Amino acid sequence: MSLEHFGRVLVVAPHPDDEILGCGGTIARLAQAGHEVEVCLVTRGQPPAFSPEGVEQVLCEMERAHAHVGVLACHRLDLPAAGLEMVPAAELNAALAKVVSQVRPDTLMLPFLGDIHRDHQLAFLGAMVAARPRDNHAPSRILCYETLSETNWYAPPVTPAFVPNMFIDISQTLETKLEAFAMFASQVKSFPDERSPRTIECLARLRGSCVHLEAAEAFMMIREIVRS
Repeated sequence: MSLEHFGRVLVVAPHPDDEILGCGGTIARLAQAGHEVEVCLVTRGQPPAFSPEGVEQVLCEMERAHAHVGVLACHRLDLPAAGLEMVPAAELNAALAKVVSQVRPDTLMLPFLGDIHRDHQLAFLGAMVAARPRDNHAPSRILCYETLSETNWYAPPVTPAFVPNMFIDISQTLETKLEAFAMFASQVKSFPDERSPRTIECLARLRGSCVHLEAAEAFMMIREIVRS
């Protein structure tokens, strides 16, 4: 299947690097094919939990990584990182709705509801509210990506499990994804930590092998609207 029908794409990232971990290879492939891919960064680290210097460093790293994979623009909501549950739901929903309305994406890529991090869960819920199909501009498709150290660390027997039903070939862009993540020097860990380049590559190879590809990123299709 061609990615031509993906159209304009908006990726919702709770924190810097989630979008690269979850769908960096797909972003690079879409950008190379001429698609407009934008990112909505939901949170920003706030003192005293996060130092201003550390926050600026990771944002600079993100900008470099975005340029590397071909992100067209990044919309920063600057809501408190690791504290999104303190933001009124109406405020979060409205902030996400404003970006969705501005970008008018054909395809919306979201973190998974079953991620262990509360920020991820709330970003998913807020984006789903923003993407309600109340007019012809609602996203035609909504996908959830998986984020290493978030998607697989909750409690699948009693919480939603990530069961992918879409796989996107990133055989030609896996190296671009790995290079982009390496630009997050403050976030890169050594193997066997899950946020290591080796683990990221292993997951891509595993997901690819599941569908007889060299490498892939896995998604859960939440909704697709086939318009006339």
